[in-house]
Amino acid sequence: MQKVVAGINYWIKRLPEEYNSMSEKEISNRSLSNKWSKKEILGHLCDSAINNIERFIKIQYEEPVYVIQSYDQNHWVMIHNYQDRPLDEIVNLFQTLNKQVVNIVKNIPCEKLSNLCDIGNNQHKTLEWLIQDYLEHMEHHIHNQILEK
Repeated sequence: MQKVVAGINYWIKRLPEEYNSMSEKEISNRSLSNKWSKKEILGHLCDSAINNIERFIKIQYEEPVYVIQSYDQNHWVMIHNYQDRPLDEIVNLFQTLNKQVVNIVKNIPCEKLSNLCDIGNNQHKTLEWLIQDYLEHMEHHIHNQILEK
């Protein structure tokens, strides 16, 4: 879990620097009307943190297999109205939520990492897998959409 914590901490520090180096047009532009802007992608990462904080907590104490509840990502982004919010608010939210993720992950007892969750289609994964997947999901969006020029 140390690599995951280090990865999240890296992006807590680095992502604001990346966004601050971009123009308002660059962060607000939607390549297609049905695609998110870089601002909305950052908002989506906040929504991911919100949903995964709950998962990372509940998987530790709910028995026997925690069932992951999906959420409608497009509705979350639209309803939060990230596109029209000041960038610094979204950046601060991203940092605060991910500091909480780090706090939770660092305090998970080792024996809880093997607790199972159902990610859909009756696929069972461990809490450890879900936490690693959280960072992979974040980095997918960062590398393929946010840092993409």
